[in-house]
Amino acid sequence: MSFAKVKKFSRRHWRGRSLELEFLLGELERDGLLGGVDIERGRQAARRKSRQGHHPLVILAGLKAADRRHPGRVLSLEDLTAWLAAKCGLPYRHIDPLKLEVRKITGLNLPLAYLERFNIMPVRVADDVVVMATAEPFVEEWVKELTQVLQKRIERVIASPLDIHRYRHEFFALAESVRGASDGRTRSSQISDFEQLVTLGRAGKLDASDQHVVHIVDWLLQYAFDQRASDIHLEPRREAGNIRFRIDGILHQIYQVPLNVMTAVTSRIKVLGRMDVAEKRRPQDGRLKTLTPDGEEVELRLSTMPTTFGEKLVMRIFDPGALHKSFRELGFSDEELKTWREMVEQPHGIILVTGPTGSGKTTTLYSTLRHITRPELNVCTVEDPIEIVDPNLNQMQVQPAIGVTFASGVRTLLRQDPDIIMVGEIRDLETADIAVQASLTGHLVLSTLHTNDAASAVTRLLDLGVSDFLIQATLLGVTAQRLVRTLCPFCKVKSELDEHAWHLLTAPWEISPPDHFYRAVGCSECRRTGYLGRSAIFEMMRITPSLAGLLTASVNLEILRRQAVAEGMRPLRLSGAQAVAGGLTTPEEVFRVAPPPPELEKFKPARPASVLVTGKRVS
Repeated sequence: MSFAKVKKFSRRHWRGRSLELEFLLGELERDGLLGGVDIERGRQAARRKSRQGHHPLVILAGLKAADRRHPGRVLSLEDLTAWLAAKCGLPYRHIDPLKLEVRKITGLNLPLAYLERFNIMPVRVADDVVVMATAEPFVEEWVKELTQVLQKRIERVIASPLDIHRYRHEFFALAESVRGASDGRTRSSQISDFEQLVTLGRAGKLDASDQHVVHIVDWLLQYAFDQRASDIHLEPRREAGNIRFRIDGILHQIYQVPLNVMTAVTSRIKVLGRMDVAEKRRPQDGRLKTLTPDGEEVELRLSTMPTTFGEKLVMRIFDPGALHKSFRELGFSDEELKTWREMVEQPHGIILVTGPTGSGKTTTLYSTLRHITRPELNVCTVEDPIEIVDPNLNQMQVQPAIGVTFASGVRTLLRQDPDIIMVGEIRDLETADIAVQASLTGHLVLSTLHTNDAASAVTRLLDLGVSDFLIQATLLGVTAQRLVRTLCPFCKVKSELDEHAWHLLTAPWEISPPDHFYRAVGCSECRRTGYLGRSAIFEMMRITPSLAGLLTASVNLEILRRQAVAEGMRPLRLSGAQAVAGGLTTPEEVFRVAPPPPELEKFKPARPASVLVTGKRVS
């Protein structure tokens, strides 16, 4: 929202005074943002909340008052803060925690009590300047004091009072814990004596039960949930340890801690995951359960790996709502859903889902099992590891150390009278052969492979040693998938059609372009990225009799792809083109996960592929 034309405050009468709600109500009414009814509601709210220490802007945002300048919109806290910045003639700053250089900010060693007293927070530190965020534009006495203490020029910006309070407390309290942990000053009894005995001395003077380490781990998990992270990476380096989050498929640097603190944090998490804390030379796997800020139980899969500078730990956070996602929420279009249902509702055969790690294969399979599981069916899985526990499934964990492999697991499941079997991954010939035998004896088998596209799954099975006639007899279809970030519905805007991008998405097929694209902008809802969540794009190859005839030991992938497209398979880029035309994502996101080949395919299908564009099928 632009407030370029608002009349600025007369600063002379307000210098040194905190903002007052009555004054702000009058100014909002004068600028035409609030009407009489909302003004009275604001006065009533002031009488109820002003004594509780609420900032006037927070009280005003709580009214959810209609913006008289923009019908249909309400005045949010961000809108009100931007308005205040314009009235004061100061820059507005949205505090993005992922872009803060936290070590530099907290390295100023400013007392938290001092920052809280003036309701300020540093948001950027450079060689000669410190940018300070404030929600009290008329209180300026701290500027001269900090200029003398820091020996740097102070620049003021206006930011949301809630953001200032939240991130000031989070990061400065975290910095205090990191300093305390690094010094090894105190111990905590929050874990058992046995655990303290196991971890004592493993991180120099610091152990995993230190109260500062406990606080750092608690903050790390809760902050990851708040930022919608799917993975947490703890990476030791030569000078310090990096903490990074993967959010919507992109890794973000979050924080750096001293190496001894990183070691203690890793040990603490290993204790919680019931892993061997003393073993640092071999990779380990573990699991732990905790609660989100909303009180929802969530499970994390832990994996450690020895590196040059210490143990690297990755925690994968499993979405507790993954089992409850509909096919629509996963990203299936009407045609793709129809094809997928036709495959998974067959009584027997093999269905493969392919794609790289982190492309959503497991979520697709779990959601599929949830939709096809009925009380009269016996659905069994063999996984490594069991990623999502579902009480309606019979799930078996692979444990190679005691001889329980995918192959032996499937062999066991065949003696359990199953109707549907899910194999976490086909990795070797033994597993592939048993899966084939299971499908030949009347079972529906779902599994995953790591291949780049649907057609390559056939050559992968042949490379493993599966006979071509068995593939012809059992393979029902292959689905390749990728995850693309979806545009934030709160801030995406229309943009002009990029004909070159559309050509790269759809070539060598000639498909009518949409009227326009949408582009990412960024707002408070999407953390200023312009994207909110992820959705899948698919490439579905259903095996028809004509395609089955091509599945020979000397299969030509180019001919197989061409025939599959001619029979209705839509390649990943065309699925992405449909998502772009529907305003779901951007061409850049599709190219990130499915880049166009250096030389576009030279063949043309017997009839051009079709795609739904703006509600119409275009051939």
